[in-house]
Amino acid sequence: MTNTGTECLLLGITGGISAYKSVELARLLVASGARVRVVMTEAATRFVTPLTFQAVTGNPVHCHLFDEEYEAAMGHIELARWADQMLIAPATADFLARMAQGLADDLLSTLYLASSVPVSVVPAMNVHMWRHAAVQQNLSVLASRGVNILGPDSGAQACGDAGPGRMLEPTDIVAALGSLNHRGMFAGNKVLVTAGPTQEAIDPVRFVGNRSSGKMGFALAEAFVREGAEVVLVSGPVALNTPPGVRRVNVQTALQMHGAVFENIKKTDIFAGCAAVADYRPELPEGQKIKKTSERLALNLVRNPDILAEVAALKDGPYTLGFAAETENLAENARAKLLAKKLNMLAANPVGDNLGFERDDNSLLVIWPGGEKQLPVQDKGALAQSLLGILEQQYQAHVGHVKGS
Repeated sequence: MTNTGTECLLLGITGGISAYKSVELARLLVASGARVRVVMTEAATRFVTPLTFQAVTGNPVHCHLFDEEYEAAMGHIELARWADQMLIAPATADFLARMAQGLADDLLSTLYLASSVPVSVVPAMNVHMWRHAAVQQNLSVLASRGVNILGPDSGAQACGDAGPGRMLEPTDIVAALGSLNHRGMFAGNKVLVTAGPTQEAIDPVRFVGNRSSGKMGFALAEAFVREGAEVVLVSGPVALNTPPGVRRVNVQTALQMHGAVFENIKKTDIFAGCAAVADYRPELPEGQKIKKTSERLALNLVRNPDILAEVAALKDGPYTLGFAAETENLAENARAKLLAKKLNMLAANPVGDNLGFERDDNSLLVIWPGGEKQLPVQDKGALAQSLLGILEQQYQAHVGHVKGS
């Protein structure tokens, strides 16, 4: 079990069906060495009894803002001071909204406002609620205030729907907390990663796309979190679960990815453009399905914005890591792209002939001005970790140069 590194952890439980998972979560947190106290909303007690959490943690459970039994010994201010960290799991759409608005109408919301310790939330809700603009806006507000968003997971839900919104599994939550408390290579850095393909509409049922699975970008985002970074992942349409500790923004087209990147680029320290962004898009997508009435179909394509080059060109912008998939002349084409786009570093991989796309392993040629290193074929998770080892050295040299200039 990964030690969370937290001596005193305040575990908040809100009223969702996923509250049953928090019993196992509490057990794992105690097993990892944390002293756990549980605070439940009134709605949460309708799903799991306070006595269950008391038995697991060995501590009384707090449910009411005005509790005569505990107010004299440990009022809400004292309880907030006791904690080294606060974790709210599950965090319902309603409670996230109350956090974002700064409401304090029960014990848990009051403790959130009264605490000055790190706060993490594990969202859990119906897929349609998760995708609602109001929920996403509330999450953005919380993230901007330093709240760690863990998850959600994707899959079948209790209501019968399927998609993102499931609460992360307890083991993943404990691992994510361990990553947040681990002072890794990129602790304190804000990182923006793009991943996956883009899909450019031809008509309502067809699109121009590519074979990118997104696996390398997701592995990279997970590795950054493991090394202490605060990570935003802008992803095209892929069938992958969000790594624990990563805030994910879903997009479909290159223009949407461009917008999402520049909405989140402010104060970013490192940008990793791992997405396979379409170079071109149909100029005028058809509003209705194109019928098969002729032997040939001509598409008029226009260029998409070059996200990587635009980020690299920003004044006082982030350290920029690009990716290049090449079918021939790997080193030559990669070096040319590094220079043309004025990147700090580029990771190039061969594709075609069963290489690169839609695989769990890959190799990378990592180049930067004045140097290069070949990373052999390995699992993409291990490859991402190896890449970060190179990146950390070059990034620290870059930061030192900027400060000294």
